[in-house]
Amino acid sequence: MASYDFVTVEHKWQERWEEDRVFSADDDDPRPKFYNVQMYPYPSGDLHMGHLRNYTYTDLLTRYQKMRGRNVLAPMGWDSFGLPAENAAIQTGVHPRVFTEQRIVKMTEQLKRLGAVYDWDREVAAHTPEYYRWTQWLFLRFFERGLAYKKNAPVNWCPKDQTVLANEQVVDGVCERCGTPVEHRDLDQWFFKITDYAQRLLDDLATLDRWPERVRTMQENWIGRSEGAEFTMQVAGRPDLAFSVYTTRPDTIFGMTFVVVAPEHPLVEELARGTEHEAEVRAFVDLVRRESEVERLSKDGEKRGIFVGANAINPANGQKVPIFIADYVLMSYGTGAIMAVPAHDTRDFAFAKVHGLPIPVVIAPPEWDGSDLDEAYTGDGVMVNSGPFDGLRAPEEGKPAVTAWLEEQGIGKASVQLRLRDWLISRQRYWGAPIPIVHCPSCGAVPVPDEELPVLLPDIEDYAPKGRSPLAADPDFVNTTCPSCGGPAERETDTMDTFVDSSWYFLRYTDPHNDALPFARDRVDYWMPIDQYIGGVEHAVLHLLYARFFTKVLYDLGMVGFQEPFTALFTQGMLTKDGAKMSKSKGNVVAPDPYYERYGADAIRLYELFIGPPTDDAVWNDRGVEGTARFLDRVWRLGTETTSFETREPAPADLAIRQTAHRTLAKVTGDIDRFAFNTGVAALMEFNNALLAYVRSGARKETFDEVYGLLLQMLAPMAPHAAHELWELTGHETMLATEAWPQFDPALIVEDVITMVIQINGKVRDRARVPADITEEEAEKVAFASERIRSWTDGKMIRRVVVRAPRLVNIVVD
Repeated sequence: MASYDFVTVEHKWQERWEEDRVFSADDDDPRPKFYNVQMYPYPSGDLHMGHLRNYTYTDLLTRYQKMRGRNVLAPMGWDSFGLPAENAAIQTGVHPRVFTEQRIVKMTEQLKRLGAVYDWDREVAAHTPEYYRWTQWLFLRFFERGLAYKKNAPVNWCPKDQTVLANEQVVDGVCERCGTPVEHRDLDQWFFKITDYAQRLLDDLATLDRWPERVRTMQENWIGRSEGAEFTMQVAGRPDLAFSVYTTRPDTIFGMTFVVVAPEHPLVEELARGTEHEAEVRAFVDLVRRESEVERLSKDGEKRGIFVGANAINPANGQKVPIFIADYVLMSYGTGAIMAVPAHDTRDFAFAKVHGLPIPVVIAPPEWDGSDLDEAYTGDGVMVNSGPFDGLRAPEEGKPAVTAWLEEQGIGKASVQLRLRDWLISRQRYWGAPIPIVHCPSCGAVPVPDEELPVLLPDIEDYAPKGRSPLAADPDFVNTTCPSCGGPAERETDTMDTFVDSSWYFLRYTDPHNDALPFARDRVDYWMPIDQYIGGVEHAVLHLLYARFFTKVLYDLGMVGFQEPFTALFTQGMLTKDGAKMSKSKGNVVAPDPYYERYGADAIRLYELFIGPPTDDAVWNDRGVEGTARFLDRVWRLGTETTSFETREPAPADLAIRQTAHRTLAKVTGDIDRFAFNTGVAALMEFNNALLAYVRSGARKETFDEVYGLLLQMLAPMAPHAAHELWELTGHETMLATEAWPQFDPALIVEDVITMVIQINGKVRDRARVPADITEEEAEKVAFASERIRSWTDGKMIRRVVVRAPRLVNIVVD
């Protein structure tokens, strides 16, 4: 038999799977459903081996769950709007639409060549009018519900990409896409009111028990719910001026010795006006506004701040406290003003030391002797120097007591604050879904009627970023009539953030050809929520949070019958080369095409699975693909080379190889179920070696056919082309993909012989192979019969013997 011709075999089976629609999902199938989704990709370049690792995982699960008897939906689509595709198009000089569609064709070819089977009838692409018509339709439902609004706000601005960024798209003070330091500007922008759903988003994290704990924690921290008190402070000598302060520790109010407000606070200019500090304040405000929030919040940086020239009154004791502006207070959190209690806050302590401000203690540390503190004490304690509240335990007693007192005085109340801000969705770029709003001088912001959707994105020649939307320069797009009064009006020229598109694509997969609605309720409720979602942890506070928000809004609108979109989430590790994540910009991308030509798709798939635990980062190594190719060649030879079988009754060797096969099956099944794909592949390699040894020692045909068939069935989700071809070559008339996943025989996986550990005083001194059903008395005899053990026990007093047959004997000696 000729060697494995993977080129011919791969082409044959990829064609068969597609022509026979083997993996097309049926909305009316009575079997249990399994909705399996990989986060849809940006079509901004060719796939590399890092991408293929993720798609191999998804495809393995699709094939495995189908063999397990599920009605599997595994669709594919394209996150084809947004900056990645637009910037790539600008670099190549090709229109974004042309560039994007060329990339989609190429990436589709690469996925099919991998042997990845998707229900291509359900393919969606965010940039097509058939899709963004419904993105716009959903925007209008948000607008009607008061969840979409436009306002002037300080925003993050990327000077390279020439567009605004959501808070979640700023990482360590730079644009998460291009790495450019972010600036701040005041602009009119569109927002989604995600903060209305903050508590539900937070509470429902507890239901996501099949999500990585890391991702749930990241979302919890990003939402950042805190409980405290908000109270009013009067500006000294200015009865017309007051401002609100938020604190999580109202029990420390008597220790306030200064107040800090954000440089952006609306009172800053008024407070400094006419004072000797006015020019200095204005310069400081200009300086700080050019910095990112991350830089300003850095605890390691110097706590910069200046006096504004005014004081406030501490409502707890009537004392005047100076008002400062400082870089570490943000207008976007709380009220933009904080009370500073330097004895009990690390940042306030550092600030007070720099500016020579008093640091009175109001929460006594354990065994405090009344002396000054060398550093801020932030732990629990007893309230002191706090008037009528002295002696209360803080914060458990003092916090509610002081909050109640503030409410009684009519100057404060309990308050809950969030780190989460409303989602900024408008972008000053071309390649995105137009926002379906018309601005009328008489009627204001008017929604485009549903029947006029989609608002088409025009093909324009100049789409380079200029700081405002390129659509604003297209009069044919801008000029229109008001849907309400019929007068002249202008269209909104900003486009939507691509994360809006990706917040609902998985819902469209369930009903992709619906012309009347984004999806029908019965279709979406049948398939959703997604049973297995796969994607990168970098989306924890972006896509995953936004998609959860979208789902909850749609639930409230009565469009879906569930509140969480993803039942189980798997976040894969990165594939690295030369010490860094594969990236075109780093020049360390491993393109798959040469490896397809040399080794074939199945060898690549097996290496991607074998390279290491799927949750961990892994380092690419060419020798690994060579190894999996050799393994496949051995499997191929076993099934295709003429073998002289023995004609005989079953012998111990036959039982042994059957036991090995079923133990391997039990392990591989469990490994796939818990995403331990690497150890599953390793188990198949070990089993193949055992099978080779069995054949060389004289195999019985009936036994070989049984166990080799099991090997091919286990291999089917991992190396499907070779497995399918060998299944057919060995006489099976059915397609392997339609076969049921085999069941292991419990009687065959029970071990007859066990390795028993023998310890002296808890340390392993010997091992022995014993029958699995050995008694405790017999196990003890085996232990004392060991020469190694006698060398440790001779001449010593044996205190006791602990036997846990058949696994362990521990002898305790003096």
